[in-house]
Amino acid sequence: MAITKYLGTETEFGITVVGRPEFNPVLASSLVVNAYSADGRNRARWDYEDEDPLRDARGFAQPGAHEPAPEDDIGLANSILTNGARFYVDHAHPEYSSPEVSNPRDAVVWDKAGERILEIAASRAAPLLPGHDDRQPGRILITKNNTDGKGAAYGMHENYIVDRATPFGEIVRQLTPFFVSRQPLVGAGRVGSEFPSAEVDYQVTQRADFFEVEVGLETTLKRPIINTRDEPHADPDRFRRLHVIIGDANMSEVCTYLKLGSTALVLSMVEDGFLPDALSVANPVKTLHEVSHDLTCAKTIALKDGRRVRPIELQWHYLEWARKWADQRDAPDWAADLMATWERLLTQLEADPMGLDGVVDWVTKYRIMQRYVDRDGLDWDDEKLKLIDIQYHDVRRDKGLYNKLVAGGRIETMVEEHEVQRAMTAPPSDTRAYFRGRCLEKFRDSVTAAGWDSMIFDVGGETLQRVPMMDPSRGTEAVVGALIDRCDTARQLLDAIRS
Repeated sequence: MAITKYLGTETEFGITVVGRPEFNPVLASSLVVNAYSADGRNRARWDYEDEDPLRDARGFAQPGAHEPAPEDDIGLANSILTNGARFYVDHAHPEYSSPEVSNPRDAVVWDKAGERILEIAASRAAPLLPGHDDRQPGRILITKNNTDGKGAAYGMHENYIVDRATPFGEIVRQLTPFFVSRQPLVGAGRVGSEFPSAEVDYQVTQRADFFEVEVGLETTLKRPIINTRDEPHADPDRFRRLHVIIGDANMSEVCTYLKLGSTALVLSMVEDGFLPDALSVANPVKTLHEVSHDLTCAKTIALKDGRRVRPIELQWHYLEWARKWADQRDAPDWAADLMATWERLLTQLEADPMGLDGVVDWVTKYRIMQRYVDRDGLDWDDEKLKLIDIQYHDVRRDKGLYNKLVAGGRIETMVEEHEVQRAMTAPPSDTRAYFRGRCLEKFRDSVTAAGWDSMIFDVGGETLQRVPMMDPSRGTEAVVGALIDRCDTARQLLDAIRS
């Protein structure tokens, strides 16, 4: 039986200091993270002890040992939030890693909470910029996108807990055609291309052009369609964490929901050995680029068996098998709604992709730009369109184009704002993130470090006390909620856990 798919997202946000092009982005990102956590109470550092990003799922470790971050780089610039998330600086960007959740709708809620956190953090950080004053105020622009349009890319990663017993080779075989073909459903869209020779005015995704190999460990160079990092953040004998780097950062709640949910269903079918032989793509990397460059979503791609199919046909293949799987197995309670959404979007893509205006990011943004092109006679390389591209992803609710469309009732949403506001400070109730978040909220002065799979407490005495959290399904509100409520101190909590 497929195990429960615990999910999470990691988003590197774009950052610009408006009016200060020379300003160091690492410093700006540090200001943003520090400003959000500047209450002076967060003494907990991130626990790197069990992390090993160089370990490869293909059964070996890359040369070189993983060095923990210097102590000076941890502190407040590497915060652990009471909602169970991690908020830190990574590759000169502020990054928000959501807490573990048990279903794709919750993934939307806590992912959207990250946008709100970045909006507040940037506002608090602006007055801290050197030289800031009322006559020349600084401003930090935060965007939830994946490229600056000048050749630099930054990531949005998905994470899925899978059964360690599942052969990694089968994951590669089944997920490669799935990832190549899912782009029209979940792409964020962008103007232009990273290929100077490509005649592309606008394309479906922001990330596709940056991928160069089919399988590999890298995340910033020679990016692979299937990432092989074997760092489970859980019991390594039972679990694997599939680290997916191929997706775009979505503003659309529907895209985030479908992106996480459909992938979780495909992984469940792989675990159960339910899928037929994979419909292998002849040249996955080249095809990835071609699919992203096709706004009609109708051009065919070559399979290894010689057939040519539309990417949408591959998605129908996975959806039809997901329905069979759900009928025969103990499917999660969210599967029916997810599959209905999957079907609705595929049906509209076949009829007319532009009918997904207000639903799918790449279509919504394209329709905005097309109106400017038609009205003002702009060329697609016009700077005004590049500005619109960036403004769509601005996380400010009163300025970002996506958020203004939401306010105007032009966007299909899934979650309520009060849920998002609560998720900024409260953890999910049905994963180990609940224990992490509640302990940070109630016993913060006694928490010295935390990671995804453990927490370290200082309750006096000669040694620190580590509490392992090796199973994402443990530490839920149902299991530990009452215990945390009745304990007044961390020592009482640890004594109760041991007893």
